[in-house]
Amino acid sequence: MHMQTRADLGISRTEVAIIVAIVAIIAAVALPGVWRARMAKNEAGAIASLRMIVAAEIAYASVCGRNRYASSLSTLGVPPAGGTQAFLAAHLAVPAPEHDGFRFTLRQGEGAQVIGSDCNGTPTSTAYYGSAVPTTFGRTGTRSFGVNTAGTIWQNVTAAAPAEPFGAPATPIQ
Repeated sequence: MHMQTRADLGISRTEVAIIVAIVAIIAAVALPGVWRARMAKNEAGAIASLRMIVAAEIAYASVCGRNRYASSLSTLGVPPAGGTQAFLAAHLAVPAPEHDGFRFTLRQGEGAQVIGSDCNGTPTSTAYYGSAVPTTFGRTGTRSFGVNTAGTIWQNVTAAAPAEPFGAPATPIQ
């Protein structure tokens, strides 16, 4: 008759419970850091996208807008008459795009006037305002952003983008 040794019996329930507890502790320590890193990546992406919108508005104003600005992201997605290259990347040049956990908008800036049309016949504005707001505040980002014709990006630590005219509690991004 062969006596079973501990090695023959495998892992006990107690040992499995200890392993599960260790894995849970490691996950509890690691996951908040992963979430913070993901939010930081999303926020950096939102800032980069707003910078692309500013650059697109500058190019649009000089090439097609007759020194005035587009009031929609869709307008920036249309190439100038006779051209093939749009002013803004396709993933942003749609109404209310969502990208990297943020929702983007573009509209006329505070006090703007609609004056004339661009090279494609679309009305232009004397100022613009763009924003990026987390799709799920606290999960995809903890800051909201706004930019206008001046080109400085402002931030709020709320679920609402900074309002024009910019000032406290919003702060500019350096």
